[in-house]
Amino acid sequence: MSKVSRMLMPGLGLALLSIAPALGQAAAPAPAAQAALPALFWVLAGVLGAVLLVFLTLFVAVLALMRPQLRRLYELPSVRRSWSGQVLGLLVGDAVLVRGEVRDEMLDHDYDGIHEFDNDLPPWWKYGFYVTIVFGLVYLAYYHVAQAGQLSHAEYETEMQQAALLVSADDPNQLTTYEPLTAAADLASGKTLFATNCAPCHGPNAEGKVGPNLTDEYWLHGGEVNHLYKTIKFGVQGKGMVAWKGKLSGKQILQVSSYILSLQGSKPAGAKEPQGQKEAASKPVAKL
Repeated sequence: MSKVSRMLMPGLGLALLSIAPALGQAAAPAPAAQAALPALFWVLAGVLGAVLLVFLTLFVAVLALMRPQLRRLYELPSVRRSWSGQVLGLLVGDAVLVRGEVRDEMLDHDYDGIHEFDNDLPPWWKYGFYVTIVFGLVYLAYYHVAQAGQLSHAEYETEMQQAALLVSADDPNQLTTYEPLTAAADLASGKTLFATNCAPCHGPNAEGKVGPNLTDEYWLHGGEVNHLYKTIKFGVQGKGMVAWKGKLSGKQILQVSSYILSLQGSKPAGAKEPQGQKEAASKPVAKL
């Protein structure tokens, strides 16, 4: 390495180090660029559609100009009997590939004066019949041999089970089987919902106002998460506890219930005296 190269290397290294952050920032997509992506997609789709339209127009024009030559080519017996020749026939106006050969050859029998022609079935019908055979084989292998999918009876049973779950979720006499939510995001959402909807009656720290204290071990209607879920969802008639069904989603009710359980033993200032029966409720721990 020459003396000049050794002198230039440190400066080149410093220049690269200074440029690298700028390159990293430039590589990161800006919010404006992200917002422009849908518009760019539609522009590209429009350009592609225009190109396809121009190509189709040129194809039709070329086909119209070359139709006499294609017709003469199609009239050749060796070409007309081939499958590719029948495709060519579609371009020159002969739909034999779709409707089949119509020979109009009458068979030598009749029924009460009704005669029968010996014509082939239309190719579209035969191809459709072949497709049904392939479909039947695939269906047999998938549902009966491999048993990878549910048959109609099993689908019916599954749908009935799902319907029963939905009905039980709206049945105030049947408890749900939820577990308390422990994720920090769910507990944060439950705290926000509690502050908005529950704090006017239970206090900002669940210490109790018109409603009971929710931070001690005493409960009027059960302190397990599914009892709390039921109380919040359906309310308590004649006790001032309104039903939040229809106002909060099922997940939001479970978030509020889990947040209330997270307040157990917090002992807020000015807590209301215990009400109900003593019950040790499970306390979810947020997963950070």
